[in-house]
Amino acid sequence: MNIIVNVSRTWGIGKDSDLLFHIKGDMKFFKETTINNVVVMGRKTLDSLPNGLPLKDRVNIVITRNRDFRRDGVVVVHSVDELLEEIKKYNTEIFVIGGGEIYNMLLPYCDKAYITKVDSDKEADTFFVNLDEDDTWKVESQSDIMGEKLKYRFVVYNKLK
Repeated sequence: MNIIVNVSRTWGIGKDSDLLFHIKGDMKFFKETTINNVVVMGRKTLDSLPNGLPLKDRVNIVITRNRDFRRDGVVVVHSVDELLEEIKKYNTEIFVIGGGEIYNMLLPYCDKAYITKVDSDKEADTFFVNLDEDDTWKVESQSDIMGEKLKYRFVVYNKLK
């Protein structure tokens, strides 16, 4: 599995169930990276998408403790074990797309992290693990700095075996 997330300088990822940054170039990268693949998210992340609808041209898997949860166009699982069994059905890349609790729960199962690092700070109530301070992760590649008003770069991390 892979992680894909946008972080601030302090590795903040969200506030009040919304992203800290809405960057056109990052949204394009997210779409191009996840299209025709599987995305895994929590129910609150699904609810935060436009009209609470699943992302087009992707298999959308929602992990939730709510056994009664159903939504058209979504595969629902209720545990990590159930998720790990479900993703065996797909011969494609799997991307964990949030939120904070789901990232923390699934990071141990991920081998690659696609991090958009934004050179800015905003007040956040949800944070991602700082992979630069985690010696089990190493930078594989990083893009040049992009953006005009808001500077950012794409950084790919690999988990060390």
